[in-house]
Amino acid sequence: MPSAAGGTSGRDYTDRLIRLERARWKRVLDVQAPYRRNLRRLLGDRVVLDIGCGVGRHLENLPPGSVGVDHNADSVRACRERGLTAFTSDEFPAASEARPGAFTGLLAAHLVEHLPPGGGVEVLAPYLPYLAPGARLVLICPQQRGFRSDPTHTVFVDDEALAAMCAELGAEVVEQSSFPFPRAAGRWFTHNEFVTVAVHRGSAS
Repeated sequence: MPSAAGGTSGRDYTDRLIRLERARWKRVLDVQAPYRRNLRRLLGDRVVLDIGCGVGRHLENLPPGSVGVDHNADSVRACRERGLTAFTSDEFPAASEARPGAFTGLLAAHLVEHLPPGGGVEVLAPYLPYLAPGARLVLICPQQRGFRSDPTHTVFVDDEALAAMCAELGAEVVEQSSFPFPRAAGRWFTHNEFVTVAVHRGSAS
């Protein structure tokens, strides 16, 4: 397991993501099915910019034309090996896919909790010009048990913090929920999540 000091930028973190995803019991039970259905409900057929895409767990289930971005070059390489379109954060601005208004959705799933306090706005704001007017933002963070499960998590981000971040990004919150179980389950169920949905209205303040 990577240490907190190692962060999420190294090969060890990519290997951990792949190992967790390939666990036999997860494949047999298809534990990701409810999460895939929820993402389809939230994002529909929107072309999505997946920020912090990791090894492509969500990206491979997003509509055609969707693009992943991650600061970890090994994770981006893993995405490409799966036939997905992904770039490092340094590569993306020069990519042909990086066109103003090209994306109608933005996903940041299990990203913000890895950043310094307040880092979510700093990381996401540069991608706002690539969003079309009215684009939908979906932000997902772990609840208590999930937060404690990974030493690279740095800041606990709840509904209130996600709403404040959306406001700074010029987005209007339209839905907040606890998924897949009610909020109380987050104390013991590792995979219970805060889910915030917002509509982008303008540039970050």
